[in-house]
Formats: sequence, C-alpha cells, structure tokens
Amino acid sequence: MIYDIAIIGTGVTGAAIARTLSAYELNIALIDKECDVSFGTSKANSGIIHAGFHSPKKYLKSRLEIQGNLMFDKLKEELGFPFKRVGVLVVAFTEEELRIIETLYNQGVENGSLGIEICGRDRTLELEPKLNKDVIGSLYAPIGGIVEPYRFVFSLVESAVKNGVELILNFEVVKGYFKGDYYEIISKDERVIKAKYIINASGVYADEISKIFNAEEFKIIPRKGEEYLLDKNSPGFPSKVIFPVPSKVSKGILVIPTVEGTMMVGPTAIEVESKEDKSTSSENLELIFQFAKRLIPSITEKDIITSFAGLRPALETGDFYIDISKKAKNFIQVAGIQSPGLTAAPAIALYVKDLLKMNGLKLVEKKDFDPYLEKVPRVRNLSYNEIDELVTKNPNYGNIICRCEMVSEEEIVEAIKRGHTTLDGIKFFTRAGMGRCQGGFCTYRILKIIMRETGLPFDKITKRGGKSYIIKGGKLSL
Repeated sequence: MIYDIAIIGTGVTGAAIARTLSAYELNIALIDKECDVSFGTSKANSGIIHAGFHSPKKYLKSRLEIQGNLMFDKLKEELGFPFKRVGVLVVAFTEEELRIIETLYNQGVENGSLGIEICGRDRTLELEPKLNKDVIGSLYAPIGGIVEPYRFVFSLVESAVKNGVELILNFEVVKGYFKGDYYEIISKDERVIKAKYIINASGVYADEISKIFNAEEFKIIPRKGEEYLLDKNSPGFPSKVIFPVPSKVSKGILVIPTVEGTMMVGPTAIEVESKEDKSTSSENLELIFQFAKRLIPSITEKDIITSFAGLRPALETGDFYIDISKKAKNFIQVAGIQSPGLTAAPAIALYVKDLLKMNGLKLVEKKDFDPYLEKVPRVRNLSYNEIDELVTKNPNYGNIICRCEMVSEEEIVEAIKRGHTTLDGIKFFTRAGMGRCQGGFCTYRILKIIMRETGLPFDKITKRGGKSYIIKGGKLSL
C-alpha cells in the first residue's frame, strides 16, 4: 500500500505526532531503526516537564514548551503514564545569580508560566528544606513536573497503533526517492515503504535523513549528557526538581526526583562527534556530584544505582527546526528537538498537523477515535486488598519477579504481549531491573518468561536488539 504519511523516528516527538494524526482518516506508518520505541534520545531523557522560563518568547521552543506543558494533565488521564506536577526551583547563592533569576522570571511571565514567583531565602527553604542553607533566593515554577519518559512514549505509540497507525521497527532508512506523487523509503535490508508525505523526526540522525531525501542540509550536534540514578532511600531526595542558575549552553547539573521514587543527578552537556557515544566517565561523575552537593549537601555517591548517558540533537540556532521543506516535496522537518523537547512534544504534534494542512493534506477527523488506553495494574501501586483481588483472578500477580520495584509476573507477560521482548523494553514498560540490584535478582527470571511467552531460545534474547545478546554460547539451566 501507499501510506499517506511515514513518520521516521519513534522517540517522544515521532510518537506524539503519530498519536495526534491517528485521530484523522489517514494511513500512517511509524518507523524506526531500533527494535522498540523510545530506544534513542528519549530513552535517556531526564523526565522533566519544564515550566517555560529558560528561553525568551522569540524562540519557537518556548512557545511550544508552555503549550505542551499544559497538555499533560489531560494526556495522563487518557493514557495513564506516570506524571506529577512537583514544581521546579532554580536556586541562587550569589547576588549575580539572583539577577539572572530575575531575567528568568521575566521570561517566564512573558511566556505564560502560571504561578511563577521569585522567592527569598526563607520561602526557598520552606519549599525545599534539603537545600544548601547558603541559598539566598530562588525562582519557583509550580507548573513544572516529572514524567517517566519511556512510559510516556510507549503509551503514545500504543494509542496511535490502537487507532490505526502501523508500527514498523528494525527499519533503518538508507535510501529514498520521490516517484511522482509518493516516496519510496528503502531500508538497510532492502524493504520498501511507500508514502506521500514524510515527517523527519529522527533525533540525532535528522540531518542524515534530510540528506537522504535531498532536503535541507544542516548539522545536528550531538550533545552528550551523563546522569546518575540514586536509590529511593537517598537522604538527598528532594520534593521538587532543583536547578542551578543556567549557563549559556546548559541548564546545568540538576537534582531530579523521578516520578517512581528514585532520583537523578546530572546531566552534563558535552558536544561529541559520534552519534553512538553513550559512555560515562569517573571524571564526570566527580564533577556532577560536586555540583549536585552544592545544591543539596546530603547527596552522596554511595547511593548510586547506575549511570547512563544520552545524546541531545542540538542545532547551532539553539531552537527547534519545524517546517515544511523548501527543497523536498511533502517533507516535514522536525529537527533539533533537544530540551525542552519532551515537554513540548504534544504541542509539536499539533504544530506539525497544522503544517501538513497548510501543505495541502486533507484532514478528516475519525468518528471512532478512542483517546483512552486500558490501565495496566501495577502491584506496587495497589493496596493489599486490591492485590488480593487481582491474585484471586490471576495468580501471576502474586509472583513477584522484581523485588526492588515490586513487579509481578503478569506485568512482565503484559509487556511481552505488547511487543516488548528485550530486557530493556520490559524494563522500561514495567521497571523490572531498575531498582537497587539493577536486575541482579530478576534478570534470570525475566529471561525464562521471555522464552516461555515468545519461544525464543536463550541465546537469541537481547538487551536492546541488534547483537546485544544476553548470553553467548553455553547452556542455560532452567
């Protein structure tokens, strides 16, 4: 078939676009080179819902940030992903930093950040008692929040697929041609997809995809951010997202309470050459914790569970690049979506929809569009009575596979049924393996469930697709 639209990239931007467009009478393909959705930039996102004060109103990203922020309450109600409005604090330790905070405040007011305020020392410590007592003031933005980024992406894609979008994974685009009134999109393994429109939402590879289709030439600058995940029992766990005063190139090293109860410190902002560089280093660990302890002194390296890194797809302009291509017909550029891209994603999707309409695509709303997803029971969120009721109906809810995060066997099975058959896919859908022991207890048990449910042999199961095999050779004793 010839699709109306092919969206390249299943990160938060592509997922949000797919879900928005699934409300219309369109044939849509959502494609990605990875084996599961959100496995690129979105996988390592800090999970912050930004509050709209970091950049002036002249930037497209500022306008979309506020619009996107205000869409999350309804999206949570429809899709059921973890999200909380905990608020954001930007803290100052010097008079010079206070002056910068005044600038941020003025930007926030102009952008429409609801409830934003400048706080003195006492008010700041009242809002967050764990802060360094040397703080002299802060900016408080109550509409800021936290979200589990991969669950957000998973739910967007699941909703899109439920409403007719076709998800095509392991499809690495290497060639593309315009054939009169549609594109031929060719994968590395020579599969072909035909589509009348292309939406380039391919993250750090957006410049390469644009070049493949003879569209605009631009350069994505991979900006690496290293982060550290800390245990739920860390004494430094804050009630709000804590920012330092930002620099010209970065929002700085943050202290971030995650929506599921752990905490993160980071990220760095280092420009790198390789789009595959996800390495971390002991030098940056030391640097990150030095800055984090300035904000909250009780933070300690002893509580580190794991480290990871992600790449932001930055452009030299510092802004998003979302536009109809001037060179390639029926080609929409959605590039440079770095921070606050996660926050802005729902608004970006509406913006892209309007661009498609401007470009001549006929949009007819579906009468049977269903915005809601069925909620998956999570044992860790239930009362004992609710768990007892679940186990009576399905004993698998009583078999706890991941003790750190209280994930049951049935939750693992449900993840597999929804197409998440790698360890990372299951981890992101259920949180199994995200706790203190980082899969030391549950990995073997998850492998057995994957084998039972999929028929895959043990040496074909991967961490995140490709050749990331968990076990090579030998025998697995069941």
